Amino acid sequence: MFKTLKKTMMTFLAAGLLAVPAMAGAQAAAVGEAAPDFTLTDTHGNEHSLSDFAGQVVVLEWFNHECPFVVKFYDSGKMQELQRSAAEDGIVWLTVVSSAPGTQGYTSADEANEIIANWESAEAARLLDPEGTAGRLYDARTTPHMYIIDTEGTLVYNGAIDSIASANQDDIEKADNYVVNALEALAAGAPIEPNQTRPYGCSVKYN
Repeated sequence: MFKTLKKTMMTFLAAGLLAVPAMAGAQAAAVGEAAPDFTLTDTHGNEHSLSDFAGQVVVLEWFNHECPFVVKFYDSGKMQELQRSAAEDGIVWLTVVSSAPGTQGYTSADEANEIIANWESAEAARLLDPEGTAGRLYDARTTPHMYIIDTEGTLVYNGAIDSIASANQDDIEKADNYVVNALEALAAGAPIEPNQTRPYGCSVKYN
């Protein structure tokens, strides 16, 4: 039985469908504390630092266009809907790609722009993190993995996008969307509950 279980686990890990820590012993960016600053270049060659958006609510979304859990939200249009709604509310949505060169989800800037156009993605910027610098700083584990930072620069949510760990589009409407709930609570000045959940999806493809 144990040999079968081990073989099954190895199969899922090889497929990238189990969440694994970004770095052994890493300290994740902590909810309730200042969100770590970082600087990354977007797909148009422009640099963005988290500190550039001081005073604004920021959503960080870890992304891998080949991950079925990500495809679920983009093929359905749900992620784009969330991005547009956030923009209308003055929220900055940054999508981060931490796939290392030669791994699943890695793209050049031009390839990333093609993906953005094909999916009509609506984030404020697609940030390229091939060295995994920002990903490890936040201990981003999966795609998607979601973070919300408030106007004071405090990390107020860390975890899954919603409550159903599935790659099935039919589950989107059935799920409790943690990101939507957190943003609504933040706007209302109410406590965010839950403010931390276990992310699900494909493991981030670090070096």
